[in-house]
Amino acid sequence: MKAFMDKDFLLQTDVAKELYHNHAAKMPIFDYHCHINPKEIAEDKQFKNITEIWLYGDHYKWRGMRTNGVDERYITGDASDWEKFEKWAETVPNTLRNPLYHWTHLELKRFFGVEKLLSPETAKEIWDECNAKLQKPEYSCRGIIKMANVHTICTTDDPVDSLEYHRAIKADGFETKVLPAWRPDKAMAVENTKAYNEYINKLEEAANMNISSLEDLMAALDNRHQFFHDNGCRLSDHGLESIIAEDYSAGEIEQIFAKIRGGADLDKTEIMKFQSAMLYEFGILDHSRGWTQQFHIGALRNNNTRLFNKLGPDTGFDSIGDFEIARPLSKLLNRLDLEDRLSKTILYNLNPRDNELIATMIGNFQDGSVPGKMQFGSGWWFLDQKDGMEKQMNSLSALGLLSRFIGMLTDSRSFLSYTRHEYFRRTLCNLIGNDVENGEIPYDMNLLGNMVENISFNNAKEYFKF
Repeated sequence: MKAFMDKDFLLQTDVAKELYHNHAAKMPIFDYHCHINPKEIAEDKQFKNITEIWLYGDHYKWRGMRTNGVDERYITGDASDWEKFEKWAETVPNTLRNPLYHWTHLELKRFFGVEKLLSPETAKEIWDECNAKLQKPEYSCRGIIKMANVHTICTTDDPVDSLEYHRAIKADGFETKVLPAWRPDKAMAVENTKAYNEYINKLEEAANMNISSLEDLMAALDNRHQFFHDNGCRLSDHGLESIIAEDYSAGEIEQIFAKIRGGADLDKTEIMKFQSAMLYEFGILDHSRGWTQQFHIGALRNNNTRLFNKLGPDTGFDSIGDFEIARPLSKLLNRLDLEDRLSKTILYNLNPRDNELIATMIGNFQDGSVPGKMQFGSGWWFLDQKDGMEKQMNSLSALGLLSRFIGMLTDSRSFLSYTRHEYFRRTLCNLIGNDVENGEIPYDMNLLGNMVENISFNNAKEYFKF
C-alpha cells in the first residue's frame, strides 16, 4: 500500500518517477490561459486568510459544497470567512475520488507545508497555520507566483479594458511576464440589444470614437486590438457553445448592425449571421498581427435560472453541452485558411465525446509552417482532472503528435492553482511510464526526458514566442 500523496503520487512505474523527478518537476510554468486578476498582482495583494485566497470565486469548490448540503450563506453569502472555511473542511472528506480532494491537499502541501488531511477535526489548526503564513511577505501574490516558478501568465481581458495593471506590473520590473489576452465575447453578444448597445458605448469610450456603422465598429475593434498588441498581447480567446459559421453577405451584416443601433431586437437568424461575421473578422485581426487564437467550445452555461438571477454568471451552474461542433468549426477554419489568414489556433472541447473530433480537425489545417500550428488544448474545466487529461492526451497521441503539445494551463481564478501543472505533469509522466513498462515505446531517457520537458514548458515558450 502506497502512502497518500507521497513524492511518487500518481507515478506507478520507475520510468514515470524518473521522468517526473528529473525532468518535469524542474520546468517553469507557462500559464497561457487563466482568470486571475491583474490588479491583485499589480498591487501585490496580501490575502487576509485562506478563505479569501482559496474559496472566493472558486466555483469548483462551491459546487462540491452545495452537493454536500451546505447552505448558500456559507458559500457565496454573508457568513464569516472562518465559517465558510469550516464548511469547506466539512465537505472535503466527502470529496474522495473527486479531483477536489487531490487539488485541496496538493495546494495545502505545496504552498503551506501542511501534511494533515483537511477535516472538521483539523480545520482550526490548518486555518491558523495557513493564515499565519499568509501574513508573511513571501505569501503576497507575487511571492506565491515566484514560489510556483511561473515564467509567464496570460490573463483574460475584454477589449474595453484599460490594461493599466499590466502596464504597472511591467513598469515594476516583476520577473514573471503578465500579459493580457483578448476576449471579445461581449463584442458579439447581440442576443440582448439593450445590453449590447451599452457595451458598444463603452467601446466608443475606450477607442475614443463614435460607432454608428459596421465600419465604425470594426475600426474601433481594430483600434483596441492594436492597443492590446502594444501592451504585449499576442493571444485571443473565445468562449462559445459552438463555432458559429452561417452564410452571410456584407450588406446583411451592415443592416443587422444598423438595426441593433436603432434599438431593435434581432431574430435568431440575424443573431447567427452577425456572430458568424464577427468570428471571421476576429480571425482576420488575429492573423494581421501574428497572434494565436483560442476557442473554448462546449459549455452549456447558466442552467439554473433562479440561482443565476440571484448570483450571476460563473458561480457554478454550468455543465457540459452536446452541440454540433465539426461542421461549423471546419467551415470557419477553412474560410480563413483559403485566404491564408488562419492563425495558430488552440481548440478546447468540454465534451469528451468530441476528443477524437478535435484531434482529427487540427490535422486538417496543419500546414508545415509551424510545428503544432493547430493545437488540441489540454483537458478543460470539467476535464482538467486525471481521467480527462489522460483521455485528451491519448486521443492526441493516437491522431496527432503528443510531442508537439503545448501542455497545461490553470484556467483558474486562484493563485494557489499552479499545482494543477504538477498534477498534469505527473499524469503525463505516468502515461509515458506505463507505455515503457508495457514495451510500447522504448526506454530512451534522452528521448523521453526531452519530450516531457518540452510538453511541460519548452513547447509553449517556443509556440507563443513571448
